[in-house]
Amino acid sequence: MKIRGIKISIIGAGFVGSTTAFSIMSSGLASEIVIVDVNKDKAEGEAMDLAHGVSFVKPVDIKSGDYKDTEESNIVIITAGSGQKPGESRLDLINRNYSIFKSIVPEVVKYSPKSILLVVSNPVDILTYITYKLSGFPPERIIGSGTVLDTSRLRYMISENFNIDARNIHSYIIGEHGDSEIATWSSTSIAGIPLEQYCNLMDASCDSDYQDRIINNVRNAAYEVIERKGSTYFAVALAVRRIVEALSRDENSIMTVSALFSGEYDIDNVYMGLPAVIGSEGIQKTLRVPLNSAEKTALQTSADTLKDIIEKLNI
Repeated sequence: MKIRGIKISIIGAGFVGSTTAFSIMSSGLASEIVIVDVNKDKAEGEAMDLAHGVSFVKPVDIKSGDYKDTEESNIVIITAGSGQKPGESRLDLINRNYSIFKSIVPEVVKYSPKSILLVVSNPVDILTYITYKLSGFPPERIIGSGTVLDTSRLRYMISENFNIDARNIHSYIIGEHGDSEIATWSSTSIAGIPLEQYCNLMDASCDSDYQDRIINNVRNAAYEVIERKGSTYFAVALAVRRIVEALSRDENSIMTVSALFSGEYDIDNVYMGLPAVIGSEGIQKTLRVPLNSAEKTALQTSADTLKDIIEKLNI
């Protein structure tokens, strides 16, 4: 059955791509979902498995196919890419994924020239910048999943520390989705109360190193999951679904997606996690949350790390 509405294509049928397809299908956000993968049997199997459950969700047409089948997609989610091999440097991984993206992005642009491209593959900030350069799209229509999941991890871990609902915590992880990411402790609040003030008012658990402990746990979270189960995909898929929800419903919601810096904090021409207003046209605007001097310096270091890699790619 053909239904009119939002068409979403997912490039990559691995754990993240297939779980993202399931999350979006369950949410009822899309009227059509297309899954594309170099392994056509895998993509077809995932589409079949999902399609067999359509009677349990809002009407949706789910299929696998080639890039031609993604034509006129509203949103294209790219989860394809190669994982890091033993003994391989990060730059080796990026170069290989750069080659993969050179085959993906032009095909996506060819069939969906008005779409919003959402990059999830890692290293997400570099690959989002590569997608921006390869696509020729304006930066507001090229979005990376950025530090949306990292921010959720941060809020979860703060909530565990204080025994408070994570939804009442306002804090961000910004910068690289990786080891140089920064927690915005100086602007963190609980129910509108600055964090330090909350500690004093509530006699809360604020020992001298709790912030360092929490940010280290956030940075190591993916490694911890991978060590135990091989890969991460449930929380990633939920983060992607949340971004898609903001895009498809024109919510103007604020999320720390990977966005192009254009002078924010005196940083430009690099994609990193930054609070941004997300609506139907993509990134409506980026926000400059207050940072102290140490956080600004750390953000600049994070940007320099990514820029050094970009320069070596000769994009």
